[in-house]
Amino acid sequence: EVKCGRMSELTVTCKSESLRRQHQTPETHMYCMSKKHTTEAMPENDDEWRDVLDEEEYQILREAGTESAGTSDLLKIDDDGMFRCAGCDSELFRSDEKFESGTGWPSFWAPADTAAVETQADRSHGRVRTEVICSACEGHLGHVFNDGPDPTGKRYCINGKALEFEEE
Repeated sequence: EVKCGRMSELTVTCKSESLRRQHQTPETHMYCMSKKHTTEAMPENDDEWRDVLDEEEYQILREAGTESAGTSDLLKIDDDGMFRCAGCDSELFRSDEKFESGTGWPSFWAPADTAAVETQADRSHGRVRTEVICSACEGHLGHVFNDGPDPTGKRYCINGKALEFEEE
């Protein structure tokens, strides 16, 4: 067992290809269960995810839902810090990459690390968008659009319920 400062971590075998891509060692990864603060492995099925996430987090992260615009407390965050995945505690976005998009959702021009998130086509609701998912737990975060500011021109429009903020 290794201490990570906030909670315990446990080395477990990686079953997910995206986890193996994200971490240095292909066979193992370190995982913090931010909700339980225990040394349990990442949830593997819906019942286990329901035990760790509240109803809104589950609906967004595991069922690709969307919170109502303008409802996230994270919209007002101006402090230095890191936005982490509410499902697995992975570092996703830095506060210095956040900008006010006027959309009603926390928006970022880039992820903290290119390996932190993955994208895939989302053909729901009769249109094609680019979905953003957490590379570690494969939770739905939001969508990315090509109408953001420099230097990337990207707008990662992320559900606040999919994130937790850790002030530096």
